[in-house]
Amino acid sequence: MQPTDHSNIGLLKEIAELLNEETELQPMLQGALRKLLAGTRFETGWIFFINGRGKHEMIAHENLPQALEHDHCRYLCKGGCWCLSKFRNNELEKASNIIECQRIESANEADVGDNAGITHHATVPLQSGQERFGLLNVASPNTVRFSDDDLALLESVAFQIGSSIKRIMLTKQEQEMALVQERNRLARDLHDSVNQLLFSVTLTSRAGVEMSDEPLVKETFKEIQDLTQEALTEMRALIWQLRPRGLESGILEAIKGYADMLGIQLKINVIGVVQLPSKVEEALFRLAQEALNNVRKHSGVKEVELYITLTSTDVLLVIKDEGRGFQLPDRVQLPSLGLQSMRDRTTALGGTIDWVSDIGKGTEILIRMPY
Repeated sequence: MQPTDHSNIGLLKEIAELLNEETELQPMLQGALRKLLAGTRFETGWIFFINGRGKHEMIAHENLPQALEHDHCRYLCKGGCWCLSKFRNNELEKASNIIECQRIESANEADVGDNAGITHHATVPLQSGQERFGLLNVASPNTVRFSDDDLALLESVAFQIGSSIKRIMLTKQEQEMALVQERNRLARDLHDSVNQLLFSVTLTSRAGVEMSDEPLVKETFKEIQDLTQEALTEMRALIWQLRPRGLESGILEAIKGYADMLGIQLKINVIGVVQLPSKVEEALFRLAQEALNNVRKHSGVKEVELYITLTSTDVLLVIKDEGRGFQLPDRVQLPSLGLQSMRDRTTALGGTIDWVSDIGKGTEILIRMPY
C-alpha cells in the first residue's frame, strides 16, 4: 500500500533520528536501510560504496531473496550494470527506475534460489553537495516501475544518508588529524628529552673509554656505549614510526630514508605508477618499517630487496632478505608480536599477508592490499 505524505514525513523523521545517533558508517547504513524497508512498500535493498576509481563494494543489504544473497551476494557484487555505469559516468543525478538489471538477471538465470519475484529495482545516488559516495538500490516483488512518489521519497532518504555519511567522514578525519598531532607531539618530546639524554650517555661513555687506563673499566664503558648506541637507534626508529618523515615525498622515498637510518642497503623494484590513497600508503609504510626492523634485529644481513607491483585494483609489496630466516610451525599462532601487528594492520584494510622463510634461507614477506 502506498504510504501517505504524513507517513512519509514521520518515516523521514525516524530515519533522521537514527542517522544522527550513529557514529559508525556500516551500522548507520544498515539501520537506515532497515528503517526504510519497514516504513515503505520497498521489500529489499542494498547499498554500494563506489570509490574515486569506480570500484564498488556492497557495504549494506537487507532482506535479500535467496537468489541475490547466494554465495555472499555474488551476483550483486560481480559484473556490470546500468546503475553503476551511469554513476561512474556522472549521468545518474536522481532516483530512477532501472528497466534492465544484468545483476538480477544473472542471479535469476543461474537458478541458485528463490528470487521472491524480484526482477527490477530503483536506484538513487548517495551524495553530499558535489561529493558522491555510492548508490542506494531498492526493489519489491513483481514490481517493474516505482511511482514518482516512491522515487521522491527515495531521494529524500538518500539526501539524509548522504549528509550523514559526510558527517561521519568529517568526524573520522578530525580524529585522524588529532591522532597525527598527538603522534607529532610525542615524537618531539622523545627527540627533545630521551633522545638527547641517550646521546649524552653515549658521549660520556666514549670519553670514559678514552680516559681510563684500567682494562675492566674501559670494557665497562665500552659496553655502556654499545648499549646506549643501540637504544639510540631504537629511539630514532620509534620517532620515525610516530612521525613518518619523508612520506610527503612518496612512499618509496620514505621507506628508503627509513632503511638508510637503520643502516640497511635497500634495492627497490617498481612495476606500475605508485599513486595510492593516503591510508593505504601509510599502512604500507608502517608494514615496511616493521619488516626492516625485523631484518636489522634478526636477519644478520644489511641488504634487502623491496618489490612494489601495482594493478588497477591492488598493490603487492614484497620484502625479501637472504638472512638467517625462521620457522613457523603453527601459522595461526604467530611467534612475534611484530608479525601479528603486521597481519592485523593488513587485514584491517582488507589485505592479505604471508611469509616464506626457513632457517638459513632468508625471509620473504608478501603483502597484497586493495585500493
